[in-house]
Amino acid sequence: MSKILRKGQMAMKAAKVDHSSKLRVIIPAGMASAKPPLGSQLGQRNINVVNFCKEFNQRTENIKQGIPLPCRVKVKENNTFDLVIHNPPATYFLKHAAGIEKGRMCKGEIAGKITFKHLYEIARIKATDPPLALMTLQQICQMLVGIARSCGIEVVRSLDPVEYEEFMKQREENVRLRKEEAELSKQTKLLRTV
Repeated sequence: MSKILRKGQMAMKAAKVDHSSKLRVIIPAGMASAKPPLGSQLGQRNINVVNFCKEFNQRTENIKQGIPLPCRVKVKENNTFDLVIHNPPATYFLKHAAGIEKGRMCKGEIAGKITFKHLYEIARIKATDPPLALMTLQQICQMLVGIARSCGIEVVRSLDPVEYEEFMKQREENVRLRKEEAELSKQTKLLRTV
């Protein structure tokens, strides 16, 4: 015997389909605030911004303030959220290990150097991230070598501190010269337009 379902019963039987995607943001540790762009992104998804900022800052209070942390936020039906905080991006670790703030400024430039030991330690940290869970440590190391290359960081077997100090002094001089050249070309463009 077939059952006839009324509209109310049909609604109870059908599960609500969630079409929203996870919000992917990078937030500095301990510095979540309701200001844009984070506040507006959370507001669009009907997340209580104050509660989110309070929870994020509380969960990251043991991390050095200002370190960029990639986060994934999934909104539930009752406007609560699941917050997953990952380790800092690989570029942050690579630049920190090389002792630089910015990567290369032009193609072919070497911005810094790290050893294979640095690379291996960074790979061990990044292996705990859920997106890299299915990768082996060797695959993560190969990925990090590619990222280091794109940042202008050279991976070497060993690093002499005295040579590296000389290298960094030379790079600082090159960066200063490039900034002066950029400022000069900017001023000449302004003069041509006036």
